Amino acid sequence: MDLATLKALKPSEYQEAADGYRATSEMAGSAKDTIDNQISAGIRNKLEGEAAKAALRELAELSKDFHYAQTECGLASTALNGFAFDMAAAKRKLEAALEDAKAAGCTVGADGSVTFPAGGKEVDGKVPEGGTVSASPTPTDPGAAAMERQAVNMHPNPHFKKAVEFADRIGDALKEATDADAKWAPKLRALKADDDLVVSDRDWADAKSDTDGVRDAGKDYLHSLPQPPKDGGPKDNATWWKGLSPEQQAAWISLQPDSVGKLDGLPSSVRDEANRVVFDETRARYQLDLDSIPKPPANEWTYINGGGGFASKVHTDEWMDWYKKYGERYDHLTKSLNGMKSIQERFDKTGERGLPEAYLLGFGADDDGRAIIANGNPDTADHQAVYVPGTTSDLNGIGGNIDRMTNVWRRAHDQADGKTVSTITWLGYDAPDDVVKDAPFSHYAYDGAPAFNKFLDGLGVSHTGDAPAHRTLIGHSYGTTLIGAAAEKGTLNADDIVFAGSPGVRVSGADELDVPKGHVWNEEADGDPVPDIGRYGHGGDYFVIPSDPDFGAHQMTTDTHGHSGYWDVGSTSLNNQAMVVVGKGDNVQLKPAQPDYGSDFWKHVK
Repeated sequence: MDLATLKALKPSEYQEAADGYRATSEMAGSAKDTIDNQISAGIRNKLEGEAAKAALRELAELSKDFHYAQTECGLASTALNGFAFDMAAAKRKLEAALEDAKAAGCTVGADGSVTFPAGGKEVDGKVPEGGTVSASPTPTDPGAAAMERQAVNMHPNPHFKKAVEFADRIGDALKEATDADAKWAPKLRALKADDDLVVSDRDWADAKSDTDGVRDAGKDYLHSLPQPPKDGGPKDNATWWKGLSPEQQAAWISLQPDSVGKLDGLPSSVRDEANRVVFDETRARYQLDLDSIPKPPANEWTYINGGGGFASKVHTDEWMDWYKKYGERYDHLTKSLNGMKSIQERFDKTGERGLPEAYLLGFGADDDGRAIIANGNPDTADHQAVYVPGTTSDLNGIGGNIDRMTNVWRRAHDQADGKTVSTITWLGYDAPDDVVKDAPFSHYAYDGAPAFNKFLDGLGVSHTGDAPAHRTLIGHSYGTTLIGAAAEKGTLNADDIVFAGSPGVRVSGADELDVPKGHVWNEEADGDPVPDIGRYGHGGDYFVIPSDPDFGAHQMTTDTHGHSGYWDVGSTSLNNQAMVVVGKGDNVQLKPAQPDYGSDFWKHVK
């Protein structure tokens, strides 16, 4: 870049263009939300038939278009701000060098060369003449730098040293501007979509590549912004976010959506926006990766003579060769995509029988995956319920856990007397994978407890209502163990706790659970083997569990059967949970008082 171009360049013009792209991104996001949460939701709530289904399909594609435009325009805005930042820095260096040269009596030419006047001690009766030094960057090669220093020291005119300094500074500024232009030009050119109205997996994969490219080019710009607090709590995170300008907030969402989406204490709408980008980009990347893997052989099974006249079913050699090469990756991609499909299906149910919009408060597909999904906005809800699932819970099976909280939302909404309700599925920990090999160990609960406590604190920080939300924790199976571990190792930010099918919660009584007296509730269904088996691994003193009278929990009537039916539609089990969620504990149906055959026995034998 030459001197005249850099002098004439106005970074503010690029910042104004960035503001325009940011406004476009916000309009696209608003249009997407209107389609998803008003238009499509209204159709699902009121209309049926093939015409309605066709309209919803078209609206879903239009929503994808707007979301993609929102993401790409946000990146364009941040890229332009990053370019303006780099060019402004180069221009400031140039202007400072020009001012200093002028003050020293030097003249800068159109090509950046510096002309210095005559000066110094006379040599042979003459004052050393002036001259001109060409602009060039400061030498980085040690040899070249030494030669420049030698020339400066040997020159009889002291103005020569200053001219060399000014020429180097001008050269540095021009090089910095040239490098910035070369760095940003391809990043900005890449921010374009195909000339169609179909947002494909390839488009979203390209968007991820665009994000990585802009983030790499914009390192200096991003580092110039206020940084999120290191190891900060929800209040620290919220203070940081509120202190950012709209431009800075947009930059963080564009360049670090995964980081923003994880920050407890930020508004749920912000976390949802950031996590939706991560979700769509991850889903596209995983689908393209899966498509690149050869399909498993159709002849997976064969039979061999197992002896005694019986045939044994075994995998074919061809299938085993395929699985050794691709199987582990294939399974991970397939299971993760199945979980993402379940999350998308929840998004697409908004409006059905009044179901509110969904908020994606956490998402990750690494290992077993993570997902935090809310029905309704927790920040404005009068009642919040946070559900922790148990053993074998992972991204692949998230659909069933989402459905459970959908069922709780519907029943609680019906009983809320006009108050708003948000129910949240919190799969924010690594749940045990196997009932026998993993579930007996407590480290899964203690490892996940800190994240759970921070999430609950974050709900309190981000809530915007006039009064704090009434918050209920619902744990199932090993999820109850995590809740107990969170109470044992921290402070639960909750008003009520509901346990279902609990194998034990690490503590020995309801009074150790950080909620008001009389606000711990328990359900144990007939035919559920987990409580009696689990007490020996996760029970408190004398193996006491929430189902024991000595624990001090309200024992709610449970009319479902087995370990997984506590959320069956139409059941008393579900209705009792909903009553707790909306603060109507007096309306809960309780079991008749029973003698304690569990903990008392162990007290006496000890």
